[in-house]
Amino acid sequence: MATEIPQYGLKAYALFFAKHKDKEEFKQSELDWIVGQSMKKKIFSLLLRTGWIKKQQDNTYICINPEIIINSLLEFKVPQIIKESKKDYAFTNLSAVEIWSDYSYVQRGIEKSPYFIKVLKKDLKYWKNFFNSHNIPNYVNQGTTIGEYIILIPVKKLSFVEKEGYKVERLKETIKLAKLNEMYLYAYNYIKEKYKNVTA
Repeated sequence: MATEIPQYGLKAYALFFAKHKDKEEFKQSELDWIVGQSMKKKIFSLLLRTGWIKKQQDNTYICINPEIIINSLLEFKVPQIIKESKKDYAFTNLSAVEIWSDYSYVQRGIEKSPYFIKVLKKDLKYWKNFFNSHNIPNYVNQGTTIGEYIILIPVKKLSFVEKEGYKVERLKETIKLAKLNEMYLYAYNYIKEKYKNVTA
């Protein structure tokens, strides 16, 4: 799973791919006369960590095909990444509707894939660092970009239940939200039918 890289990494990858495509192996020494030792280590560390090149057994490297990388940049990463978090959270708003409706309502595509997540105010710095470390754009209360991004909603108290391995806002609150918006009518009816004993 590849992630975005800064310009210096992109230029190094472009150089390696121009010379070797995704077939020929190359060594770190290719950069010896171009950049210093510390920068060379930084470049290779970046390209390996972000999935743009792969290390072979004999300390050589090979480029990952650019088509694979471009498609990987648009993959949905958040559902897997959030399971690594050490702090509590709650999917909320449209993300909660999505989960409680068993994805009968899906708000995402490769063009735009927002996740709405309640977090404790005191943990906001942790969450920004957490998503930044995975190169996932994140905003507080509002924002937008191409592809996946997070809207962090800081709260003083957090209430959630576990559903399908995710922490999500309680069903009652989710039903209330779905009921208020005609756009989510199908999801609302689905949830209402599945959980007949819960009323908004």
